[in-house]
Amino acid sequence: MNANDRLLRRREVEARTGISRTTIYRLMREGKFPEPLKVGPKAVRWPESEIEAWMAKKPRAKGEGGKAA
Repeated sequence: MNANDRLLRRREVEARTGISRTTIYRLMREGKFPEPLKVGPKAVRWPESEIEAWMAKKPRAKGEGGKAA
């Protein structure tokens, strides 16, 4: 995380990744998704750079003929 990193709310993370709240927390338990930062008694945020890095590591879907999309 860098000093200029934006902190994303859970709904923003869901929108960017296309995965649900349940899946986010399941992947976190499995160690396969970035852990959030606690910013208040009932509030957490994810550094934007960590979400972008996680998405960049995900494999691309295959298009027609087996070529990467």
